[in-house]
Amino acid sequence: MKVLVVLSAVLCVALAKDQPKKAIVYLNGNAGVTGNVTISQPSCTEPVFIEINAVGLAPGKHGFHIHEKGDLTDGCASTGGHYNPDKVSHGAPNDQVRHVGDLGNIVADENGIAKTSYSDTVVSLYGARSVIGRAIVIHAEVDDLGKTNHPDSLKTGNAGGRVACGVIGILAPFEEAEEECSSGQPALVFPAVTIFASFCAARMLVA
Repeated sequence: MKVLVVLSAVLCVALAKDQPKKAIVYLNGNAGVTGNVTISQPSCTEPVFIEINAVGLAPGKHGFHIHEKGDLTDGCASTGGHYNPDKVSHGAPNDQVRHVGDLGNIVADENGIAKTSYSDTVVSLYGARSVIGRAIVIHAEVDDLGKTNHPDSLKTGNAGGRVACGVIGILAPFEEAEEECSSGQPALVFPAVTIFASFCAARMLVA
């Protein structure tokens, strides 16, 4: 019976990593910019899907990043720099070298509305590198994606001031896995299921 309990626990931990997660951000700023962002991820091995809806922006492109701290005690200024656990240079979302928080630009139309969605393979809602509890920041200027000679290009994309921000919070309750997510996780789930099923079958035969 004890073996059955242990195997059941292992199976639950393995399957927990395949539970979908969803996060939300309420954006607010001193310049009248408001909006929300949702981030969803079906499992730890799949990309996140980011949906953005912001209003009150100046028409044109605006840097859009995940910052390291979910701290709004001093407004957007206290969110720290871009989330960059690998300590690398700033880049574009599709660059091989980039901050985890580098999400490029969003574009506001002539009415100041930015509404878009896309996937990202670097940001994650799982494990030690989860962005939950950190912050999203919209900047006043265009992110140059680290492609210019400006002194701040490889640090911040020279995207200017911060016009709106918000903390990344949990939208839908979910069970947090006890172990780190890894690319090999799916391979661990099926053996666990097989072992568990075989053990149950054996127990039924014995009974």
